[in-house]
Amino acid sequence: MIKQLAIIGATASGKSGVSIKLAEKFNGYILSLDSLSIYKEIDIASAKPTIKERDGIRHFGIDEIYPNEPFSVNSFIDIYNRAYNEALNNNKNLIIVGGSSFYLKTLIDGLSPLPKISNQTKLKTKETLKDLSKSYNMLYSIDMEYMKNIKPNDKYRVEKALDIYYQTNQIPSQYFKENPPKSIIKGDIDIYEISTDREILRERIKLRTNQMIDSGLIDEVAYLEKRYRRDLTPMKSIGIKEVLDYLDGNYSKDKMIEKIIINTSRLAKRQTTFNQSQFNNKISLPLDRIIDIL
Repeated sequence: MIKQLAIIGATASGKSGVSIKLAEKFNGYILSLDSLSIYKEIDIASAKPTIKERDGIRHFGIDEIYPNEPFSVNSFIDIYNRAYNEALNNNKNLIIVGGSSFYLKTLIDGLSPLPKISNQTKLKTKETLKDLSKSYNMLYSIDMEYMKNIKPNDKYRVEKALDIYYQTNQIPSQYFKENPPKSIIKGDIDIYEISTDREILRERIKLRTNQMIDSGLIDEVAYLEKRYRRDLTPMKSIGIKEVLDYLDGNYSKDKMIEKIIINTSRLAKRQTTFNQSQFNNKISLPLDRIIDIL
């Protein structure tokens, strides 16, 4: 059994740097929890560590897929299993680090096993989904408990609910009650949260945003727009959507930078709130104290 630890915290709190130091010290691999670093070609906007910064440390969850390829929480689980197995086979430890700690929460809490969906069911679901509003209302009428947490325009989750209903002849809430989630993470894991003063964090965000601009963020987004569609999920991310508005002439450059800083600060606040509410058995300390302890 290998040793595992997680470093979580708001964006720009210093997670990547400390994780690389820890991996060097404790003979570890790194698994990124960042939802944007997963994509190849999104380098500056994701603030992923460069090849040089990774310092020869094996990273998982970085540059795994292209922006136009599908990604889900199940994809992340596959990456975790691959990282764990490679660490185990190579006598390494595993450091899980990033701001998208929803993925860590999923590893700990687990997911319910889904039924195998037949081709017949897939065709029936596809036909029903031709009218998304009607599909949603039908599911809501028979399973309000489950559907009240799904938005009417969430085609992906409506589709999954239809698949379960048609395949099992059970409403989703009943299916999940009979098939509770099982933890995915293997063994124990210690969780450390980097706590950062709000004003200090905002200054770090401001500094990082300006560094991203100087490093060529605008050119990167222009390239991504030319190569990929705007409606792709990663193209709606902070740092990309504001540059697209700037390229459209909606913002001045200074206004674009201000928008990125404001939106990143709001994201940091949401991340902090999530971490505080979802992880009970964690150690929350300033960055320098976590470095001292570890």
